[in-house]
Amino acid sequence: MASASRAPAKPPQVLVLDPPTDLKFKGPFTAVVTAHLKLRNPSARKVCFKVKSTSPRRYCVRPNSGVIEPGSTVTVAAMLQPSCCGPSREVKHKFMVQTVFAPPDTSDLEAVWRAANPGELMDSKLRCVFEAPTESDKLEEGLRLRKAAHLDKPGPSSCTPLKLDCTTPLPVVLLVIGAVFFGFFLGKFVL
Repeated sequence: MASASRAPAKPPQVLVLDPPTDLKFKGPFTAVVTAHLKLRNPSARKVCFKVKSTSPRRYCVRPNSGVIEPGSTVTVAAMLQPSCCGPSREVKHKFMVQTVFAPPDTSDLEAVWRAANPGELMDSKLRCVFEAPTESDKLEEGLRLRKAAHLDKPGPSSCTPLKLDCTTPLPVVLLVIGAVFFGFFLGKFVL
């Protein structure tokens, strides 16, 4: 005997997601790693979207919600925050893209989501895939870090010309200051 209290089936996702099932994050994981997700609205109606994560402290998502016009595409950046050892392959992080057709007034998205009928909500789930960096990626990262360290700490030969060009002898500075004051006081007495 079938139960009469069966929940209605969710409507299929109206947006076309690219990639459709997996978000790939490629290491090294010592810096922010970004994966992009394109949301395309092929329908003739506006669609409100919201992107959620099972691990919100590890990811920054921009934009994490919004409205997509008919025929338009929005690119969402999911940024994995840096960690010393990176995520293990067993980590089961996921993202969910939740959507609903937009009502006539979409000025307050929070109100739209509060008023949304659960039977009208559409969602898609994406798995997070973590790829270890290749050897060439590791070498490239090492060169980038060394170059950045070198630029932060210039050698003595590169700062010597700057000192000579930027310093002015003290008597010249005093002469200029004296001329300014003299001109100021002379102007006061003349007027």
